Amino acid sequence: MKNILTILIGTLGILTAVHVNAANYTVKEMNSGPGGTFVFDPMYLHVQPGDTVTFEPTDLGHNSESVTTPAGAKPWKSEISKLLTVTLTKQGVYIYQCAPHSLFGMVGVIQVGAAVNKAEAEKQAQALEKKQLMNQGRISQTMGKIQ
Repeated sequence: MKNILTILIGTLGILTAVHVNAANYTVKEMNSGPGGTFVFDPMYLHVQPGDTVTFEPTDLGHNSESVTTPAGAKPWKSEISKLLTVTLTKQGVYIYQCAPHSLFGMVGVIQVGAAVNKAEAEKQAQALEKKQLMNQGRISQTMGKIQ
């Protein structure tokens, strides 16, 4: 019984440490920014499981919605011009877009821990890029940052 209690206390300590050390990142939804027109800033993030990302509509008329997520991850979709915070718990590559401006190449990539679904994400990125009317090459360049 004492061993079980010790294990439970140790596990609780690890879970608490993970939560306490979680970071929050902000991604701005912009008409124009460092990466050009119709951008998320930054377009690429590498975070750890348990971290949160807040999508901030810096300019009105944008949203954030997941297009590709690792298996078992919860997808998201914000309302237009509304702040949204998501907690990313599953390792892998997440691709997201601004639905009203997806044809303009308004896409971003978040890598959470290891890129366990990289091959699937690359296929999705190629499919997205074929549909874009502007900013060709943006998603390929952003995918190239995956570690």
